[in-house]
Amino acid sequence: MARIAGVNIPTNKRVPIALTYIHGIGHTKAGQIVDKVGIAHEKRVSELTDAEVIQIREVIDSDHMVEGDLRREVAINVKRMMDLGCYRGLRHRRNLPVRGQRTHTNARTRKGPARSIAGKKK
Repeated sequence: MARIAGVNIPTNKRVPIALTYIHGIGHTKAGQIVDKVGIAHEKRVSELTDAEVIQIREVIDSDHMVEGDLRREVAINVKRMMDLGCYRGLRHRRNLPVRGQRTHTNARTRKGPARSIAGKKK
C-alpha cells in the first residue's frame, strides 16, 4: 500500500483515481501530477515502482497544498471572515448556507435536523 501525503492510497485503483483520495487533489490535479511524473494513466498503484512513488510524493510536496496544510488554511480563512463580520462570515457563524442557496425549504444538511416548534398547531 502506497502512502502519499500521509494518506494510504488504494492499491487496486488506477493512479489518477487513487490520488483523488488525498484531500486537495481532484481529477484535474491528479491528471496533471501523473503527466508531470510521466506515468501512464492506465497504470495501477500496485504496479508502481518505489522510484515512481517517490517522484509523485516530491511533485505533490513541491507544487500542491494538500491535507493538513490545506485544511488549516481553509479554517483560517473562515475564521477571518467570521471575525470581520462580513456576510459570508455571519452565515458561517449561524451555520446557514454560505453561497446563496434558499433556506425556506431544503438546506437541511447545513441547518441540521428539523426541530419542532412547541405549541404550534394548524
